[in-house]
Amino acid sequence: MPASLAAVLVVLSSAAVLVLEVLVSRLVAPYVGLTLETYTAAIGVALAAIAAGAALGGRLADRLDPRRWLGPAVALGGALLLGARPTVFAVGAGFRGTGPIGTVVLVLLAVAPAAMVLSTVTPGVIKLRLQTLELTGQTVGRLSAAGTLGALAGTFLTGFVLLAALPTSTLLLLTGLVLVVTGVLVAVVLPPVVRTRPLLALVGLSALTAGWLVVADSSCEVETRYYCASVVADPDRAGGRTLVLDGLRHSYVDLDDPAHLEFAYTRRIGDVLAVQPAGSLDVLHLGLGGGTVPRHLAAVRPGSRSTVLEVDPQVPELDRARLGLVTGPDLRVLVGDARTEISAQRAGAYDVVVGDAFGSLAVPWHLTTAEMVAEVRRVLRPGGVYVLNVIDFPPLGFARAETATLLAAFDDVVLMALP
Repeated sequence: MPASLAAVLVVLSSAAVLVLEVLVSRLVAPYVGLTLETYTAAIGVALAAIAAGAALGGRLADRLDPRRWLGPAVALGGALLLGARPTVFAVGAGFRGTGPIGTVVLVLLAVAPAAMVLSTVTPGVIKLRLQTLELTGQTVGRLSAAGTLGALAGTFLTGFVLLAALPTSTLLLLTGLVLVVTGVLVAVVLPPVVRTRPLLALVGLSALTAGWLVVADSSCEVETRYYCASVVADPDRAGGRTLVLDGLRHSYVDLDDPAHLEFAYTRRIGDVLAVQPAGSLDVLHLGLGGGTVPRHLAAVRPGSRSTVLEVDPQVPELDRARLGLVTGPDLRVLVGDARTEISAQRAGAYDVVVGDAFGSLAVPWHLTTAEMVAEVRRVLRPGGVYVLNVIDFPPLGFARAETATLLAAFDDVVLMALP
């Protein structure tokens, strides 16, 4: 096998595995959330599949001429990668509420088949490139480096460039088709030529999974950089709209009555705002969601000024298009992570800070630290209030820890629990 072809196959197969690993968290988020467990499952399952594929590829390379199966393996890996998204859509609903184990199983179904098959490629290529024992170390080292470079390219290009430009489905479709075409070409041009029937079967499987990927129903109205997002109309309230992010109801707004607070926790935030001194307020919001609280504040306290720190640039766009959000001098949205963006806010600039940023059912951990609380305290005026929304379940370990963190920074802390 020519050195250039060997490098291409190793780089391409390794890159494709990492593309799928990066994207799978987006695929499963509407069903199991986007949490630390989700990312851990993606990394762990991918590594396990890579190890299993490498072991399998080594055995195959010793028993069968790799020239007979390398092309079909690349094409089959592409076909299985094309089937990852529709597989998640088909079975994902059954994994809601199943916890970390369910998350691992769902990620396993999406990632393992394609990643394992594609990971057989490198051992097969190494077997073909080993021409003398004197160059074994050099050959294995170069191809291992090529595989690592491919994995890095797949990781960084997907995470920093491609995800911001293309939907997940398009990225999977393009990656899968490149693999299928490459595999078929390798099978045809690399002697001995693979028989026609297996190739036709692979092409047919690829066409089937590609078509399934294209037509698979998605709950996403908009796929943002971080969320699968949609807006759902309330059949019982003419102006009612619910913002759904990754399958969870994050915000409710009434287009006709901005003062309306539908969710119980937003009413508690409204109660805190209501007991502040009379007049307009300066409020910093950590997380935008549907913009429910900023609009409520503008309606009940005219002249108030809200500044919102929102990590996802497409959420404000969706809010403007579907939820009637109007930004201006009294309602500013600054795009960026609240943990870093808050440091740019002036000390003593706000009467109230509202913490309502969530990833799935959890507050992002870096927004709960003592350092973050110190930043909140810094931007508050004397007598200012930090109202923080927290979700926890028995034995309430997180709520207890966060309360202790707040007590270390504030003289008075009140814990309110919904019945």
